[in-house]
Amino acid sequence: MLRIERFSKAYEKGVYAVRDLSLHIEKGDIFGFIGHNGAGKTTTIKAAAGVHGFDEGEIYIDGVSLKERPVECKRRFAYIPDNPELYTNMKGIKYLNFVADIYGVSASERAERVEKYGRMLEIYDDLGSVISSYSHGMKQKLVIISALIHSPKLLIMDEPFVGLDPRAAFTVKELMAQLVAEGGAVFFSTHVLDVAEKICNKMAIIKNGSLIACGTTAEIKGDNSLEEVFLELTE
Repeated sequence: MLRIERFSKAYEKGVYAVRDLSLHIEKGDIFGFIGHNGAGKTTTIKAAAGVHGFDEGEIYIDGVSLKERPVECKRRFAYIPDNPELYTNMKGIKYLNFVADIYGVSASERAERVEKYGRMLEIYDDLGSVISSYSHGMKQKLVIISALIHSPKLLIMDEPFVGLDPRAAFTVKELMAQLVAEGGAVFFSTHVLDVAEKICNKMAIIKNGSLIACGTTAEIKGDNSLEEVFLELTE
């Protein structure tokens, strides 16, 4: 579903944020991407989402090259950043209709999905309000609905649980599980190691721009907790 092959990104000549990184996220995977601040997680995720260009390597979405056919790739996935930037003068429902228009979602489908996800995330009754009046958590919920409105095959998320209350975080985990049960995949970064340990079937740990561990969750943590393994590997 998402294939990153020998990806490298430098912000200054010879100074790499990420170097020679390869990852495979397959259908049915909830794939956690873990590392300290500045390890290269967001750089990798933004490159996979088509936000950043990159110097070396290839990224494929469902077998399609992101470099060669970026628009086709972007139809197949949704990206949720860690700090969503929204048109705050819009009402929530207008923003969702705007996103649905971009993806060509029919009126009946968008109405059904907006109500479904809006009620699941307990924001449906607030969609008539302007986004500038929303809390950070409400904005995050709005972005999650906008990401799901075109039924993507792949969900790419950077710290998706930041700012969410416990009930909303639980709902997002349910939505992730539902997407992969339907043949999709999820690739997300997180600092919340116990969440990653519980919901991810695969994960990778990155340090100083280089991959230091990758595999199934069971393989990586063995008989220890993920927190213990992470601390040992990243010392």
